[in-house]
Amino acid sequence: MRVRVLGSAAGGGFPQWNCNCPNCDGVRKGTIKASPRTQSSIAISSDNINWLLFNASPDILAQFQRFPELQPGRAIRDTAVKGIVLMDAQIDHTTGLFMLREGKVPLNIYCTGMVHEDLTQGNPIFNVLEHFCGVSWHQVPTAPGSTFEVDGITDIRITAVPLSSKAPPFSPHRHDPHEGDNIGIQLEDTRTGKKLFYAPGLAAIEPHLLPFMQQADCLMVDGTCWTNDEMRALGISEKLSLDMGHMPQSGPGGMIEALGRLPAARKILIHINNTNPILRDDSDEREILHQEKIEVAFDGMDFSL
Repeated sequence: MRVRVLGSAAGGGFPQWNCNCPNCDGVRKGTIKASPRTQSSIAISSDNINWLLFNASPDILAQFQRFPELQPGRAIRDTAVKGIVLMDAQIDHTTGLFMLREGKVPLNIYCTGMVHEDLTQGNPIFNVLEHFCGVSWHQVPTAPGSTFEVDGITDIRITAVPLSSKAPPFSPHRHDPHEGDNIGIQLEDTRTGKKLFYAPGLAAIEPHLLPFMQQADCLMVDGTCWTNDEMRALGISEKLSLDMGHMPQSGPGGMIEALGRLPAARKILIHINNTNPILRDDSDEREILHQEKIEVAFDGMDFSL
């Protein structure tokens, strides 16, 4: 199974268009050692020919251009993308679907019933796409023990795991969380038995998640904020990291502490907010991650399991 990181930043990307925090200002001016990043998405393949996307960020066109294997050019209109799995209904994970509207066939989209509801009611992206290529919706099961596969993606078994989280602000049930608002994904290569656990939004490591995370050969998980009050300390927002549904990395009960108890051979942080000091290659926080053998995802990161 091959994994390609198309985008590694949280919503807004890095630098964020309206942000002058030390990170965003520094990367624009070239005064810090950091690389720009687009909004988070990954693609996986079992044969290096057919690809499955996870989320469709607003940066999807730039991500396609940087990864030509998604456009094999076998016909006048062509794509290597066999399907798109949506982890949630957030704007930074779904708006890119509009950019794929020129397709000749309906987009094969895999998501939970709750995400489908949000994308036909609160933010009716699916309804708009019916005026263009259309959507072929496949409901993602979240019941314990259930798995699914995607046509054209051979030898990959997928398990969706419900996560505690809030629905997007536009959701009819924003303040009434439901199972399926947000999911983590286990990807298993049935030929080798290798497993990836992917969860770009993770508010807590709940007991039902532990078996999946303990079995994983690679964990690619939420890297949004370094501290819980990161954005408040910078004067950007009163929201805490946990309020937004993201575990901070540092401190008691943080992601570093949690990952230290897990045996995965690779541990990678993704969905990194523009304010997070780990974006700086030479920061003290990045050195702490290095000592803990935790990697920071970057656009174009590419590896196989």
